Amino acid sequence: MLESLDPEDKSLWKMTKRVMRIPTPSPPLVTPEHQGDYLLDCEKAEALADRLEAQFQLINDPLVSAAIEMIKEVMQAYFLAPASKAKLTNPTEVQDAIWGLKVSNAPGPDSILNRALKHLPLSVVSLLVILFKAISQTQYFPTA
Repeated sequence: MLESLDPEDKSLWKMTKRVMRIPTPSPPLVTPEHQGDYLLDCEKAEALADRLEAQFQLINDPLVSAAIEMIKEVMQAYFLAPASKAKLTNPTEVQDAIWGLKVSNAPGPDSILNRALKHLPLSVVSLLVILFKAISQTQYFPTA
């Protein structure tokens, strides 16, 4: 193999680069809760999971619960109030809105990527328009 290497076709330099590459281990993870360092990837993953679990707990603060209830009441009153005639949309408007979406954004709760939405055929966009019109006219907003 060494005899086949040639500086003219850059094979010698490619092999040198491959041989000289030194694998670098990922740096240790240090957390305030743990005295030592996490070295293994599985230890790091567990530490991250523990940290996220501790950080994202349900809020049992009565003030927050009261604020959420007040918002629910205001929203319900808003939706029960008689609405003026809604301006209905059309397929072109929906398609323009879809084309305005950024492809790099994360998907929403429905897990549909913006890239996928941009490939919807006009027939599906028309079905979305029908759905949007029905929601607007009935003022019924499905739960997530």
